[in-house]
Amino acid sequence: MEEKKEKSEGKLLEETLLWKFPHIGKDAPEQIDEAGAFCEDYKAFLDEGKTERECVEAAVRRLEAAGYQVFDPAAAYTPGDKVYYVNRKKALIATTFGIRPVKEGVRINGAHIDSPRLDLKPSPLYEKNDIAYLKPHYYGGIRKYQWGTVPLAMHGVVVKKNGEMVRICIGEKPGDPVFCVSDLLPHLAAKQNERKLGEGIKGEELNIIAGSIPYADDSVKEPVKLLALKLLNEQYGITEKDFFRAEIEMVPAQKAADVGLDRSMIGAYGQDDRVCAYTALMAEIDTKEPAYTTVTVLADKEEIGSEGNTGMNSDFLKHYLEYLAQGQGADVKELLAGSICLSSDVNAAYDPTFSDVFEANNSCYLNKGCVLTKYTGARGKSGSNDASAETMARVIGMMEENGVYWQAGELGAVDQGGGGTIAKYVAHLNIDTVDLGVPILSMHSPFELSSKLDVYNTYRAFLAFFR
Repeated sequence: MEEKKEKSEGKLLEETLLWKFPHIGKDAPEQIDEAGAFCEDYKAFLDEGKTERECVEAAVRRLEAAGYQVFDPAAAYTPGDKVYYVNRKKALIATTFGIRPVKEGVRINGAHIDSPRLDLKPSPLYEKNDIAYLKPHYYGGIRKYQWGTVPLAMHGVVVKKNGEMVRICIGEKPGDPVFCVSDLLPHLAAKQNERKLGEGIKGEELNIIAGSIPYADDSVKEPVKLLALKLLNEQYGITEKDFFRAEIEMVPAQKAADVGLDRSMIGAYGQDDRVCAYTALMAEIDTKEPAYTTVTVLADKEEIGSEGNTGMNSDFLKHYLEYLAQGQGADVKELLAGSICLSSDVNAAYDPTFSDVFEANNSCYLNKGCVLTKYTGARGKSGSNDASAETMARVIGMMEENGVYWQAGELGAVDQGGGGTIAKYVAHLNIDTVDLGVPILSMHSPFELSSKLDVYNTYRAFLAFFR
């Protein structure tokens, strides 16, 4: 029998000093089935919540099933009590009260539930050459050419003159019609092909086809538009004027699906950032009597700068933390200074097809775990939180103590672009904050890809953070 060679001094030194993030499928193959099982309800959550309002409703259903009650600022709570608060039907905070007093700080986990999409303009319906169209204004950072010829569903709410709120959802149920933006056939696209890719389809060309049959009356000026509106009126009781009192979003109509022969990935719309919202929510629900009080935030408007009163650039989180402090007679300034926050958002997974925009040694990869992002921003870290070494050490320590697979990554190569998260808005409150989330391929597209193993380990990271 051949004797095993002793490791050389250099090999031993290499094993001691160097580090490479392992592939979870190789290092912990038992997690493949665990991750697959965990992600079944995640896919259902994606299908239930294609708008921020729907995400809040899907989250509340899960919270109430787990015993959460509506938060009452005047009530007294004890360790283990679970509450939730909804802000204007488009943002949510959930809490499990901890053993330690809140003046020592809380554990905040903040994700966002809005995603890039096509919003209908206030006056969207028009007719041109016997086709009825809906005119959108895109929301967030989309690549406009990706939204042509994609089946779209209509989701939203309309507040009628009498105050009644009407829910609209067309394109999701079997047998429903869908909508789409048309594009040129290659035979006639010679001039379009000369455009820059970013102008392949321009903003005012994202016209959504809504019908082509006219209302049967020759005296009507726009009969196709009229029939389309008549059908909406019959189903939802709305008129054209009601569009001014509406929030209607056009989103991809397809359901979340397993991707690959091995079913190792999930393909779906809106995984940025509902993948972190779901994993944060499940970690919140599964946390029982933690040492520190948990604050799980599902926020709106991140894709347009966290603006408005449901975004993290408002004071709704600060006011909630003030209520927690008041409930225990604490100074909110002490609570803020002692807290730590995970800004739970996705990062761009390394894509071998487009490797030139990444820096391989500082990118995140599919199947290597959740990604810890020290800083985001653009170029010279503009608009970034840039977590401290102490914060990085605390979060890494929590994950490693609990056997969580994690990796580190930047958002692409320097000078290639960049982006931001909610991290800087939480950090402005004097809270230690760092970004942690899931690597995503084809981010901001109508069909984003995530790894089930990464999703599962992000949930495990959040659970370790809360516990």
